[in-house]
Amino acid sequence: MLRKPLYLLLTGLLVWSTAVDAKIDLVTLPARDKTQLTIYNSADLTLVREQRTLILKKGLNRLEFGWENTLIDPTSVQLYAPGNESKVRLLEVNFPANITGSAVWSIESEIDGPVAVEITFFTSGLNWRAFYMGTLSKDERHMHLDAYVTIQNHSGEDYENASTRVIVGTIHLLDEIMALAGRDSPYNRPGTPQYLPLTRSESDVRLDAYRALGVAEDMAKAAASMEVKSIIKEGLSEYFLYTIEGTENIPDGWGKRLPSFSVDKIPVQNLYRYEEERYGKSTQRLVIFRNDTVHQLGKEPLPDGDIKIFKHVSKDQQLAYIGHVPSKYIPVDQEVELDFGAARDVKIDPVLMSEKSENYRFNRHGDISGFDRIQQWEIKVENNRDLPIKIEVFRNFNTPYWKINNQEGNKGKFERVDIDTVKYTLDIAAYSNTTLAYDITYLEGERQNANH
Repeated sequence: MLRKPLYLLLTGLLVWSTAVDAKIDLVTLPARDKTQLTIYNSADLTLVREQRTLILKKGLNRLEFGWENTLIDPTSVQLYAPGNESKVRLLEVNFPANITGSAVWSIESEIDGPVAVEITFFTSGLNWRAFYMGTLSKDERHMHLDAYVTIQNHSGEDYENASTRVIVGTIHLLDEIMALAGRDSPYNRPGTPQYLPLTRSESDVRLDAYRALGVAEDMAKAAASMEVKSIIKEGLSEYFLYTIEGTENIPDGWGKRLPSFSVDKIPVQNLYRYEEERYGKSTQRLVIFRNDTVHQLGKEPLPDGDIKIFKHVSKDQQLAYIGHVPSKYIPVDQEVELDFGAARDVKIDPVLMSEKSENYRFNRHGDISGFDRIQQWEIKVENNRDLPIKIEVFRNFNTPYWKINNQEGNKGKFERVDIDTVKYTLDIAAYSNTTLAYDITYLEGERQNANH
């Protein structure tokens, strides 16, 4: 059961009214018609937009706003009547003496009867995080991906039948908070404003954002007419607005897991990678896909969060747990590499077979000033899985002065990655093995001046 509403009728307030004011009744605030939460994790800030229908009388009305035992910022509260702004006006706000967590608004109305109003304010204590569950097909060529958003409410207030929107990334509150709050479409994207990263204190930024609430409608109308443009992908200006479908009850002290999206048959690549300088002696298992339309995604960036991967292992859809990894923010069209750590069933073992030196150079004192150091290597690759796999083997030479000679019989593709790194890429059948072999010549000293 949800707790009592945030707004209450405070009958004792008539005591401090003047003789004239005492004839004016307090307005009983009805239940919320609609509630919308826009949660900004980067600043522990949530914009609450409530729609209610007030029964007003012509003339002066009083409305109480209470926030005791909540994290609501009362200085941010605003009220307006969409479509009736000229007929319903907020005149002043009074804070009764000796009464904490409460304020009384004086509202002048030219309407006698029901009036739809919107109340907006900021609160803290609500946060969200994303997480994903992926299930690989038995042949590991496709993945079903379910995405969720978990909302935690420690704001001191219950929110009933609330629609929820979350902001991905860090935004400049002063410039963008109202424009984002005014959007209705789940996947609308803000324009491309030019601004610098935040340098002022968070309290200053919040204060400016609160002041901006006074012109919320104008900013919302301007935002609605903005041309939809691509997401900004640089520094602190990287952000996106998500809208979670449907409404939920989110009581204080509770957490709610809300579905974000579900996509079937995402093409994925299973890749095993070996690079001693990066991973040590183990072979890493990676699952790779792209956040684009070819991979059934690409509608929006993916928030950072944990990704758990399972696999179908039998005809009756029994699952095996592969592992979980943290994922950073993934923009549209970016490739995703999920690294599940060391693989036990794929082994790669580079072996130095021989080493010698030749082509010596001497200076005028008869000392050695350069030579060639020649190594013979064999890289043994073993696949103990029941599936064919793709493998990348990186070899780093830590010098730009080298020559390589790959032996005949090597499988796969060979390429130079940069001035001191090469990569072998090969496909290996299930329960099979192969060997890569090469000679590497390092040019030392004056031999580095030789053509290579």
